[in-house]
Amino acid sequence: MTDESAAGSGGHERRNGDHDTRATIEVVGLRKRFGPRVALDGMTFTVRPGRVTAFVGPNGAGKSTTMRVVLGLDAPDEGKALVGGVPYRTLRRPLLRLGALLDASALQPHRTARNHLLWLAHSQGLPARRVDEVIEQAGLGTAARRRAGGFSLGMRQRLGIAAALLGDPPAVMLDEPFNGLDPDGIVWMRGVLVSLARQGRAVLVSSHLMSELEGTADHLLVIGRGRVVADTGVRELLAEASGGRVVLRTSEAPRAAEVLGAAGATVRADGRDRLGVLGLSDEEVVSLLVRNAVPFSQVSAHRASLEEAYMELTRDAVEYRGVPHGEATR
Repeated sequence: MTDESAAGSGGHERRNGDHDTRATIEVVGLRKRFGPRVALDGMTFTVRPGRVTAFVGPNGAGKSTTMRVVLGLDAPDEGKALVGGVPYRTLRRPLLRLGALLDASALQPHRTARNHLLWLAHSQGLPARRVDEVIEQAGLGTAARRRAGGFSLGMRQRLGIAAALLGDPPAVMLDEPFNGLDPDGIVWMRGVLVSLARQGRAVLVSSHLMSELEGTADHLLVIGRGRVVADTGVRELLAEASGGRVVLRTSEAPRAAEVLGAAGATVRADGRDRLGVLGLSDEEVVSLLVRNAVPFSQVSAHRASLEEAYMELTRDAVEYRGVPHGEATR
């Protein structure tokens, strides 16, 4: 399928769950220096169609630089970045191949939202009706004829999403799309990401909000110091990070620790009345406590959050680390 055949065609129906062969973002061996600083150090990964891939890492890890290289805004010292098998900069109508949002403030403030999108549509040979479709999709119908310079950050984000979807692209790349959105906007953004992936598109989304990614992302790319630290499914990562630990709340923590330790468990105090138990299932913990008449108010299998797993993975990759208030002057 050519770029031209996709224009304004309403890709939701034409994909029918089949993965578009153009819907792949591939990064191979990217290296990039800015003076003495190494921004990318062999960055390699593939964003596949049909899933939301979260792109996360500490500040300075190389996320924004990687995205800029994908879009041809920065040239790598080594390596390559391809969209559907070709460099983005070689595409005649790039918005029909990859829709991207890197900076929601990158717009002409005196243009109305609709005119901003009309200008982009004209550059890609897209009809005006497509502009009206994405305006409604982004929830900007009542603000379409307002000047974009007066928009809040959340509204600029919605306008940026509308621009990214304008060409009905098989691949979408968004940098911090949740920034500035109110709770309703966050729920909307989650739905957009999941819907795009279900349509068979490749979705790469960078964010620092782990709680939003945990309920949205299927796959996780964790980077640190310019290289990939982890490339894994979210479900698999959380299962590994949870580590089979059981959380126990009891008013008789020393007695519970004694009973469980005698059964071969490793028991750690997580608070005055809270224990972490390794080596026994939650059912086995309950059975032992009941059999030994040890009271308890909670026994549950621990489920690690995405934030916990992320913090563990990036513990040695944080370049800019602060200290708690008051400790710097000690």
